[in-house]
Amino acid sequence: MGGGITEKLPLLGQGGFGIMYRRLHKVVRLRYFFYGTGNSMKKIRQISIFIENKPGHLRNACRLLADAGIDVESMALADTEQFGILRFIVKDWEKAKHVFENEGLVVRESEMVAVSVDDRPGGLADVLDVLDQTQLNIEYMYGHASRNLRKAILFFRFNNIDEAIELLQANHIPVLTDEDLFQR
Repeated sequence: MGGGITEKLPLLGQGGFGIMYRRLHKVVRLRYFFYGTGNSMKKIRQISIFIENKPGHLRNACRLLADAGIDVESMALADTEQFGILRFIVKDWEKAKHVFENEGLVVRESEMVAVSVDDRPGGLADVLDVLDQTQLNIEYMYGHASRNLRKAILFFRFNNIDEAIELLQANHIPVLTDEDLFQR
């Protein structure tokens, strides 16, 4: 680093750690590492598109992803009389976003939390019991079950995602990373 006085400082925050050096009143950030325990590693990206509530529009959106070689992990459709919001969890969300934007669709990306629970009566209720300990708001959620693994994966959109992740982890509810979700 050259001459001068250098002080080594621990760098904490955003779920990782690293080292930061302060040299003559100037802070130089050298490296920052994530080890999968932090909240940013626990956030799953979701893309949403707005589609008309007419025959064929859902198929067209799914066909665009299929033709681009994008596999859908989970999806949900919320509709009104005229339009629907189609939400996708896909491994390559940036590619999916690009595909939809190239077709002139309005695309929104959101951060979600994915949790794994036992696929049994009360699995979701147990998670909700934990979440009700705070003032967290679930804006929406959806999920799917894997009968082979006897697990359900639930996707949540919270008003405070970092607080939700900390609460879930503190209560030993498995919060999934992208790697966990897409390794299967």
